[in-house]
Amino acid sequence: MSKREVNFVKIKSKRKVNLTPWKKITKTVLNAKKILNIAIIGKYVNLKDAYKSLDEALIHGGISNNVKVNLLRIESDKLKPSQISKVLKNVSGILIPGGFGKRGTEGKISAISYARKNKIPFLGICFGMQMAVIEFARNTLKIKNAGSSELDKKCYPVIGLINEWNKNGKLIKGTNKNLGGTMRLGLYEAKLRHNSLVKNIYKESTIFERHRHRYEVNNNLKNKFEDKGMLFSGMSPDGKLPEIIELKNHPWFIGVQYHPEFKSRPLSPHPLFSSFIKAAKFY
Repeated sequence: MSKREVNFVKIKSKRKVNLTPWKKITKTVLNAKKILNIAIIGKYVNLKDAYKSLDEALIHGGISNNVKVNLLRIESDKLKPSQISKVLKNVSGILIPGGFGKRGTEGKISAISYARKNKIPFLGICFGMQMAVIEFARNTLKIKNAGSSELDKKCYPVIGLINEWNKNGKLIKGTNKNLGGTMRLGLYEAKLRHNSLVKNIYKESTIFERHRHRYEVNNNLKNKFEDKGMLFSGMSPDGKLPEIIELKNHPWFIGVQYHPEFKSRPLSPHPLFSSFIKAAKFY
């Protein structure tokens, strides 16, 4: 609405609008000289709005670090192990987004392995965290058939439905017959581990984040993972559900079971995205 139209209808603002923060953001976006290549590796990257919230959250992280974020969209189902080093040669960070289904999973796992071995900043979100756990189980714990019961009923299930892990303390194979009541949907609490990277990022001991998933990391394997350097640095309040993983001997490698992108805003970037881009900036 123009000033003339406002005057015509006699609309008066009750408070003076402060555009200073937005002007500062605009200046940063237009004048930032450093450009970071961040790879988003998923199976819907050709659908422009498929990861829209992630795209915006990464841009918010760039604003908070005075850099421009250039998003490289890579189709995971076309990513071959022999191509990884060439395709990811010039990236400063790798992100695996949420998703489901088997298509493209091996490409994601190969990219995660490359990020882990080459110390490239990595962020896995929801399904992306689960892929990171599978990669670590296969290549570090040497569980060759490690997988998710969502994808393969014959695998060693390091990922499974919430109700799959508690039958007399025994590890059981997954089933998709009883999906009712297994969706974790909405805002849930998580407790952060003392002296962890993620606690340093959040500056909090307790966080609340938005979830949408059925499958979980098998908490019965927690000690095996942590003995080899993958820390379960965020847990549900009852200590049963892993919410966050990070690597001990990596500058910035984090996976989260939730969706932090939904809480990011231009004027208040989510701390995970700000920290991820900062790590990429100095990679």
